[in-house]
Amino acid sequence: MNKRIFLDPLFKNNPVSILALGICSALAVTVRLQPALVMALSVTLVTGFSELILSMLRKTVPNRIRIIVQLVVVAALVILVDQILKAFAWQTSRQLSVFVGLIITNCIIMGRIEAFALSNKPFPSFVDGIANGLGYGIILVAVSFFRELFGSGTLMGYPVIPEQWYVANGGFYENNGLFILPPMALIVVGLIVWVFNAKNEKKAWKK
Repeated sequence: MNKRIFLDPLFKNNPVSILALGICSALAVTVRLQPALVMALSVTLVTGFSELILSMLRKTVPNRIRIIVQLVVVAALVILVDQILKAFAWQTSRQLSVFVGLIITNCIIMGRIEAFALSNKPFPSFVDGIANGLGYGIILVAVSFFRELFGSGTLMGYPVIPEQWYVANGGFYENNGLFILPPMALIVVGLIVWVFNAKNEKKAWKK
């Protein structure tokens, strides 16, 4: 049961590529790999612990104020993550800018709380939250990998394209500046969505 809960959001029902949730931040923080990794980890932790806490509270919170309680729990976790980033990863926190705070409005988190945490026990809810956060993170990392590699010739800020390959040094290669522009994020996400959907359709056809 928990294995299915964990694996399902990673591939079959990925929140970004299949359910089209959380796309805005996927487009905004993927110019470089490091901020994307930090954002993915932040969303994963907030989603997991918010589902855990709200699953524990699900029988004590009146239905008419459940959304308010959800927002308070998520906001508290996001503020905690934001303060930790400012204390221990200041430069990355500056790069992410307002997008850490906007985790509060991430529809993946609120959607999973409503769809899963409020009707399931704490541990499965925690697993579901972590899995959906990781599913989101997989897309962020994939998009940022290609954008940083082809747009800047680096990964995690370190050069990976040999200097002698560049045209300026008599070589044949030049970084593609289009990859660091916002439209390319949309194109890469679109290609990933296409791959995921084609794979799922192929499996459904075989059945």
